[in-house]
Amino acid sequence: MSRLSSHSIARSWIGVALVAALWAGCGSLPPSAQPVRPANLQRAKVFLAAADFRRAVEACRQEVQERPSAESYLYLSYVYQALEAYVESLAKADQWVAMEHVYLNLTSGTPEDLVDPPNVLARMAKEMIQAASRQQADVAAELATRLDASVAARIWPQQTAWRKVKPDGWWFAVPPEWAW
Repeated sequence: MSRLSSHSIARSWIGVALVAALWAGCGSLPPSAQPVRPANLQRAKVFLAAADFRRAVEACRQEVQERPSAESYLYLSYVYQALEAYVESLAKADQWVAMEHVYLNLTSGTPEDLVDPPNVLARMAKEMIQAASRQQADVAAELATRLDASVAARIWPQQTAWRKVKPDGWWFAVPPEWAW
């Protein structure tokens, strides 16, 4: 009987040790088994494709916050320019309902908006969005140039070439050289 109880005790301690080892290792999966989280710029790229400019700006701002660099500021500037260009394309195509949707996307995003929606005339929204986007793009570009003018000199031509290749929709994507 004493032999059985010492055997049971030994098994219990082994069980406790195994549980402790498993519990300690829960947070550390091998690198190949860990889920891959998209980077801020990868998320921004998806948001651009969806024309979700509020989230694209937020993702680029997060990139600036986490990894400030001339590149991150230029990418933020690009997103503001993309927003401005998209708004202009909607105005030229006389798509004022879509313009209102852009405005709502930029100003809303909380459950309270369901009971107290922000309303604005679409043409007013166009002017406000374009003016603010232009200003923010200029600020971000200036900050990038202050950090590293050579990076700005490299990235701006890539953006210009991309706009020429995709004149009717460049604002939904980024130049392939950027590899977001």
